[in-house]
Amino acid sequence: MEAFGLTFEMMVVLGLLAATILLFVTEIVRVDVAAILVMVTLGMLTAVPGLETLVDTRNLFDGFASNAVISIIAVMIIGAGLDRTGVMSTVAAWITRVGGTTESRLILLISSAVGVISSFMQNVGAAALFLPVVSRVSSRTGLPMSRLLMPMGFCAILGGTMTMVGSSPLILLNDLLLSINETLPDTTRMEPFSLFSVTPIGIALVLTGLLYFIVFGRFVLPTVEKGEAGSLQSTLAYFNQTYGLDGVIHEIDVPEGSLLVGHTIGDLQRAFQIQIVATHFQGRTYTAPPRDVVIEAPAQLAIIADAEAIAELKDAFSLDEARTLDTFAETLSAAKAGIAEVVVPPGSKVIGKSIKELWFRKTTGLTPLVLNRGGDSFQIQTGEYSDLPFQAGDTLVCHTQWEALARLESNRDYVIVTTDFPHENLRPKKVIWALFFFLVALSLVLFSDMRLSLCLLVGAVGMVVSKVLSIDEAYGAVSWSTVFLLASLIPLGQAVQSSGTAAWIADQVLFVMDGMPMWVLQAAIAVLATFFTLVMSNVGATVLLVPLAVNIALGAGADPTLFALIVAISTSNSFLIPTHQVNALLMGPGGYRVVDFMRAGGIMTLLFLVVSLTVINLFY
Repeated sequence: MEAFGLTFEMMVVLGLLAATILLFVTEIVRVDVAAILVMVTLGMLTAVPGLETLVDTRNLFDGFASNAVISIIAVMIIGAGLDRTGVMSTVAAWITRVGGTTESRLILLISSAVGVISSFMQNVGAAALFLPVVSRVSSRTGLPMSRLLMPMGFCAILGGTMTMVGSSPLILLNDLLLSINETLPDTTRMEPFSLFSVTPIGIALVLTGLLYFIVFGRFVLPTVEKGEAGSLQSTLAYFNQTYGLDGVIHEIDVPEGSLLVGHTIGDLQRAFQIQIVATHFQGRTYTAPPRDVVIEAPAQLAIIADAEAIAELKDAFSLDEARTLDTFAETLSAAKAGIAEVVVPPGSKVIGKSIKELWFRKTTGLTPLVLNRGGDSFQIQTGEYSDLPFQAGDTLVCHTQWEALARLESNRDYVIVTTDFPHENLRPKKVIWALFFFLVALSLVLFSDMRLSLCLLVGAVGMVVSKVLSIDEAYGAVSWSTVFLLASLIPLGQAVQSSGTAAWIADQVLFVMDGMPMWVLQAAIAVLATFFTLVMSNVGATVLLVPLAVNIALGAGADPTLFALIVAISTSNSFLIPTHQVNALLMGPGGYRVVDFMRAGGIMTLLFLVVSLTVINLFY
């Protein structure tokens, strides 16, 4: 059965492609579930007469063992190891110190760094390594991850165009040119590209991406209250509504010679109805300081209190307040500290004893804020409630380091109500091992001919063997929804190519463009490469389109090398739907929907086409 050269098998593949795009756009089911449905459908269709060769069912699940998927798993584990030892937290601290809380400045710092890194390693690897950094920056600044992750991901893809080793299509391009040269006469043979031949294009594209998000990011980026920053805001709203508690932390600076010097923590809390949750002096930070600690100077105090009490304290001692958390930005970030509920159970040894008598802060590491008894809430800032003996069923609302709360879970005198906090077990003593295996993996990627997945697995396995991570923690670091999304789409890309559907689409488009001006031909090839990379692998699109583009250029009297380069560059123009590995990786953590990519990625796709074609024609 054929129609205009279109076989029955091609029609089925085109229908499946349309259904896949429809599922992605409408999100009737989750995108990873949609991808699995497509993979299973492909396998089932081989039972239909005439479709037996649509895919090889023996290799249907090979995507799960593909180089790309294994590489992503390994990079996630390496990133988790660096995060667990505090490396990513240190990077995040530097970024927030330089960028502050200004969204555009943070986008510039994070995205430009990832863009440069992805020019020398696989873009998905660069994006995965910076995921923990963005998470930390988000928790420190309160900016939703959705405002930061998409610019980072797009710049990771764009950064892959800055060198000939930054993306798979560019790595493959020289081999394809040499292979095609064997079929061409000596007068038309193409010269291979050097490492930095494409750098002007890549720089222009990365700068375009940065400017796009800095100028228009507020209009096109979604705001998804997801992850640590979002949970922090919802938690504060809950405590405010339930207990009337304002959980905002104020950072107060105590200068040399201040009249505050010499007063104890307890004196200040009783006099001004405040709770001091942390202090910093002599270069050290102390959380949940006991009431007998004497204030020194210079120092910084982290205080929870209502606006009136804070204003009264500042007026009384002529103190200044930081606009945002600076000294305590890391220590009291949502990733490390927050507000929690603790209940005194029947039979607890603390029943009949007061907060003051127990030296509660010193013994638990928690700063009590509110005592709730029988539906009545008492602010503990007032001294009288510090002397109130505990009863069974009392609920304490406390500010705490998550590490201290995790330790308290084993104490049977208290029941921890808040359970969805980060149970982090940082291992700073393992930082040397983490950095060592990260550098080993990176060196193998850059300086060896080993497969990318194997290079990265060396680093991942090293993290486990050196006990930077346990094997269970390594499994937990992997985003399995991302793995299934990517692995399940690989058979569809193979079917598009093996069935001849891709070649048919290319032939139809190029036939229509025959005789058009040179710039129209270039634009058509760029658009075709962009479309193909959305529905199949960028490598597959490159292999398919480079020979076609070379033949078109020769027929039109144009430079075939230029047309081949347009294909290899345009296969990185993958922003419209989350089929690119980087976009798929960020979709879950960012809480994105397909329409979010279509809104921001649609404009980026057009900018990519205009900028890349302009620079190629100016410089080549």
